[in-house]
Amino acid sequence: MGGAREMMNDGLFTLFPCDAVFALHNMPGHPVGKFGFLPGPFMASSDTVTIRVSGRGGHGAMPHKAIDPVVVCASMVMALQSVVSRNVNPLDMAIVTVGAIQAGKAPNVIPDTAEMRLSVRALKAEVRDLLQTRITALAHAQAESFGARAEVDYDRRYPVLVNHPAETELAREVAREWLGDAGLIDNMVPLTGSEDFAFLLEQRPGCYLIIGNGDGEGGCMVHNPGYDFNDACLPLGATYWVKLAERFLA
Repeated sequence: MGGAREMMNDGLFTLFPCDAVFALHNMPGHPVGKFGFLPGPFMASSDTVTIRVSGRGGHGAMPHKAIDPVVVCASMVMALQSVVSRNVNPLDMAIVTVGAIQAGKAPNVIPDTAEMRLSVRALKAEVRDLLQTRITALAHAQAESFGARAEVDYDRRYPVLVNHPAETELAREVAREWLGDAGLIDNMVPLTGSEDFAFLLEQRPGCYLIIGNGDGEGGCMVHNPGYDFNDACLPLGATYWVKLAERFLA
């Protein structure tokens, strides 16, 4: 996980000095072969949070003698939604997704513990920090209100991917001179996915860009078993890299 960071730790930029770095990702939902560019924040940070709730197990028929961690988790799920709606500036992007809750095995047994796993994303570093502060505080407070205890493991994984203005403009001009304005994706907006190329952009100037994979019916997003790479992208993507290298080295 986070291969770009590991490569830098192994001396990537010492062994192979770089003036700038560029990356290209294909993206369903956009016309085949069109290129998308955006300076500044382009992809979200991605953090994974594990919240372990410890209560007191018991018989499902006698809940008053137990502290039910499942109920605590249910309360947390709803309370966590207030972090985005009431703590984050409405003009900023933030996502708190509870992707998994695991607890117990029998319908008539209140378990001792329960575990929640969250995906947390933002497009600003300060919002990312705010989310960590509020999620951690809320988890502990919610658990305490039920007489339970929460343990929060906050794994800060990928930072916000921030494209550098000059390199992004250079990359865009290469595509525009080759394909014209028709070859560019209009009104490109940031993506809420994440990318470990962000680590490289923290150390070197550069640009992360996308190429359309197709926007017709039947297409689906990446990281999906129904995804189908569009081979028509290959000559366009390869040609773009040649033109970008020629322009940069010139």
